[in-house]
Amino acid sequence: MGYDLTKQNFPLANQTQDGWSTETEATATCFCGAVQLAFPTEGDGLVTTFVCNCSDCHKISSSMFCSNFIVKDSHLKHLRGQENLTAFAQKKTPASQKLMTNYFCKTCGTLLYRVGESWPEQSILRIGTVDDFTLMETKLKPQLEFFTEGRSGWLCAVDGAKQLKGMGN
Repeated sequence: MGYDLTKQNFPLANQTQDGWSTETEATATCFCGAVQLAFPTEGDGLVTTFVCNCSDCHKISSSMFCSNFIVKDSHLKHLRGQENLTAFAQKKTPASQKLMTNYFCKTCGTLLYRVGESWPEQSILRIGTVDDFTLMETKLKPQLEFFTEGRSGWLCAVDGAKQLKGMGN
């Protein structure tokens, strides 16, 4: 699907339809609309964007990979519904074997973000929760692809993203 990258694109993708984006900030909303976050789309607060093919991401997403972006916690805002988040934490399945906490909407089950011991003072958000779909083709297009050895054989590498085995360290 091609988007006109010169303008914002807010398709019917959640129950509230009140997402927004500016030159420097945008919203991410769960499927039912109970939880909404604001995050930076550039500058110091946006750390990186990436696709992950690790087995943990396969399971947590019910898909073959996760498309993510990392923001500094100091730049992440809970606009509504923080009390509607439920957390699930464990350290058995992440490749780092370090604690990873997943924050889901209690109402619809959307995974909004993850917080891990490997990323102190940062949150890992899902590109698929971003309300302005144009951003996934522009400012949030993945720059890195992790765990390429775990990518399913019928998927292609992310065009233009640096390819890394494991976390690349």
